[in-house]
Amino acid sequence: MSLRTNLHGRLRNTSLPKSHGLMPVFEAVVNSIHSIEENGNPDSGKIILRINRDTQGSLDLDAKLLSPITGFTISDNGCGFDQVNFKSFETLDSDHKIDKGCRGVGRLMWLKVFDLVEVESHFFDLDGKLKKREFRFEDKLGIHEDRVEEASKQQPGTLINLVGFDENFRKQVPAKGQSIANQLLEHVLWYFVRQSSAPKILVEDSGEVYDLDHLLEEHMHSSAFIETITIREYSFDLTHIKFRASVNKKHQLALCAANRLVKEESIQGKLPGLYGKISDSSGEFTYTCYVTSDYLNQHVRSERCSFDIAEDAKDMFSEVSLKDIRDAVLARTKMYLQDVLEENVSAGRKRVDDFINHHAPRYRPIVNYIAEELLIVDPEKSDKELELYLHAHWYEVERKLVSEGHDIMQPENEEHVEEYKERLSEYLRKAEDLKKSDLANYVSHRKVVIELLQKSIERLEDGKYAREDMIHQLIMPMRKESSEVFLDSCNLWLIDERLAFHNYLASDKTLNSMPITGNDSAKEPDLLTLRVFDNPLLVNDQTSFPLASITVIEIKRPMRNDMREGEDKDPIDQALSYLERIREGKVTTKSGRPIPGNNDIPGYCYVLCDLTESMHRRCRRANLRITSDGMGYFGYNEPSHAYIEVISFDQLVKAAKERNRAFFDKLGLASA
Repeated sequence: MSLRTNLHGRLRNTSLPKSHGLMPVFEAVVNSIHSIEENGNPDSGKIILRINRDTQGSLDLDAKLLSPITGFTISDNGCGFDQVNFKSFETLDSDHKIDKGCRGVGRLMWLKVFDLVEVESHFFDLDGKLKKREFRFEDKLGIHEDRVEEASKQQPGTLINLVGFDENFRKQVPAKGQSIANQLLEHVLWYFVRQSSAPKILVEDSGEVYDLDHLLEEHMHSSAFIETITIREYSFDLTHIKFRASVNKKHQLALCAANRLVKEESIQGKLPGLYGKISDSSGEFTYTCYVTSDYLNQHVRSERCSFDIAEDAKDMFSEVSLKDIRDAVLARTKMYLQDVLEENVSAGRKRVDDFINHHAPRYRPIVNYIAEELLIVDPEKSDKELELYLHAHWYEVERKLVSEGHDIMQPENEEHVEEYKERLSEYLRKAEDLKKSDLANYVSHRKVVIELLQKSIERLEDGKYAREDMIHQLIMPMRKESSEVFLDSCNLWLIDERLAFHNYLASDKTLNSMPITGNDSAKEPDLLTLRVFDNPLLVNDQTSFPLASITVIEIKRPMRNDMREGEDKDPIDQALSYLERIREGKVTTKSGRPIPGNNDIPGYCYVLCDLTESMHRRCRRANLRITSDGMGYFGYNEPSHAYIEVISFDQLVKAAKERNRAFFDKLGLASA
């Protein structure tokens, strides 16, 4: 089959991910390695990969302004394009060098990424004379301008010029020469760690030269360890490598085929203790296991960026799957790194224990239902990441409990009474532990809210204090009503535990927008709550509507000291005025039923503020009594039929801590 005849169609049907734009370049380097080996001079072999950039652009490595890459030039001192090699190049899917893992399609990758390939090669002909062959390779024309003439050099070798780097691929690959050199080293690493030697390989970029031998020395933490394992009667060679911690790598599994890197897979966290950088007696390192096998060679796809291997085997008679390989390699990795993983295992479990004990006691009751290996995490995990991780396991425990709850009501077939009782008892124990977790979470939430409140009343770095809306939002979301917020979003217990039980609550809404009041005023109380008490028992044959209580809460900015007479400046007067407006309206419940005896509805007014000099004055003018600790005022306003309480922010925090201290102590949470 002629290469020229089938080239265009094969290119159209050949896929290459945009992120693999350097694959054809690296494959050219591999071809050069093979050419040097074929020439019989691996020890003196030399390959240079030169990065060609747009000469019209600028190159400023310090400023990270790199000129675009236009192409690459690969030169070697291998055997060159002799008659045999050139004939193989002309033939698609050639069997030549198949023993080296070559698939005969590498040249197609060149034209997927580059517009033109220019080749100049020196070789010995059949008569032993040194000749020079030149040709060009393009999509539409195939191989053309092929000519053989007298040699212009003294030794064999090949120069391949890859011209016209496709922009779609160029944008997806590294721009720095060192990054390209590092990726090339990973691609050909097998040739460096195998028993036989690799040729000298250099990467040149605008005057900078990167020697892969030196990069390898910088990368390697210690010498490689090679072993062979068997997976379903197939042999797999494992090369365990420790890279220096300075290398920007993660712990990886690297599947290779035809002596090339094909697929990398992160195994970070796949083994207990395999997190971040690990250490041995020589210092920190990251780990990679390179896997090679005839099985992988047989199942690699032609473009060499993936395998035709199932992710998981359907049954024991199926061929080896990726999961089989992964599980087998991880088992050997665990043995290889056994000593160095122990410290991370201990630190990871301690991280979980400390987080639960000091920050998230809600998870303490359920740790017995989580596998021990799942409680070993990366010690460097942030609190947020660890919270999400534990919550996922908490959810899984709850999901299983719900499922068991449906099954527990039906005894299993042939299940003895004692067995059923034990199963029921175990279910109830788990349910009780989960409810303990819910309670612990609620108490922990309260502690966080108190800490946020204390933070919000402190002076800011600019010397000012937070606006009242920050405190308002913490107690109750602004411009919301009960039906618009979740109960957990309301923290009215900070003021009074009884306020958590209300029939209707509106936050920072105008009175005429509150469906329970029917009042036309556009005034906005900070918080308004009405509670309707149900009569649990009728004691006579008369029916009466339950009484309602109205609570108004006013919040002022910390350290505000401009309180004076008048509704606009006196928070006590403001709260009482809101109460009176509600009583004056034709008040109905949300269902439209009238509430009789409006003027007799009990009223409660809370004012949250700092007790500045002007606020002390307003409290005294309102005939309120100061509390024994001097942190608040209280009293009953007879004309308004309302109980009034002025609470300083310090008292609000102090009282909330005192009311919850017993719960915090029980959970081991600091309550200072």
